Amino acid sequence: MSASAPSHHPAPHAALSLEFFPPKTEAGAHKLRATRQALYPLQPQFCSVTYGAGGSTQAGTFAAVREILAEGQQAAAHFSCIGATREKLRAELAELQAMGVKRLVALRGDLPSGYGLGGEFQYASDLVAFIRAETGAHFHIEVAAYPEMHPQAASPEKDLQAFATKVRAGADSAITQYFFNADAYFRFVDEARRLGLDLPIVPGIMPIHAASQLLRFSDACGAEVPRWVRSRLLAYGDDTASIQAFGLDVVTQLCQRLLAAGAPGLHFYTMNQSPLVLDIARRLGLLPH
Repeated sequence: MSASAPSHHPAPHAALSLEFFPPKTEAGAHKLRATRQALYPLQPQFCSVTYGAGGSTQAGTFAAVREILAEGQQAAAHFSCIGATREKLRAELAELQAMGVKRLVALRGDLPSGYGLGGEFQYASDLVAFIRAETGAHFHIEVAAYPEMHPQAASPEKDLQAFATKVRAGADSAITQYFFNADAYFRFVDEARRLGLDLPIVPGIMPIHAASQLLRFSDACGAEVPRWVRSRLLAYGDDTASIQAFGLDVVTQLCQRLLAAGAPGLHFYTMNQSPLVLDIARRLGLLPH
């Protein structure tokens, strides 16, 4: 444990949430059911299900959300607007309401390759405003936050203003892109507070399963992997056990620092796997006995 990490267990009320992606095969769906059952002892506040680029996995998203609800858990559907019409989104909102969904993660969505800035919605803030206009206070709306700046933002200031616009359009809370630099998160929260944005900003946490996958993901989405972490990961080569053991230390200490400084909870990007999330929660004292 690092000198700066607290030696006490964080308060057990830290809210945990879990993110899954829709499986593409029946075998994947079976594995995801087992993963969810393994993680439910964490008593997640909600489980979110991601959405494919261009809406390719909308059916998979809704199917996974239905299963999570049937398992007695709160489910949050990722809801994106790129290339969507008002009619399509209106119908999807009605379907989600009928399913009993109370929480949405509202995102602009990825631009498919070769896609211009067409469509009726340009920004996530437009989508948040539309959901509020259509459904009032029915949904708790989560939006994305980027402590290290959205990769397509022109500047940190413009990125923060875009975040403020989403919040003022009606967001209830935010989930960050994953990061390994706690100071970037603290600074982002401080800057949001200075703009009068007092909603919960929950840090997104990525367990380290494999070095090459993590580094590829991080380079694509603008999440900085500190040089000392990158060097250690690469030095382990194909030694998965050492990579995961080192990753557990790094991510657990990050979570300890975040919770000790008052982060409102932790949102785990599970990658549809349970062991590392459970190990981190156990080390944090967040796994009920």
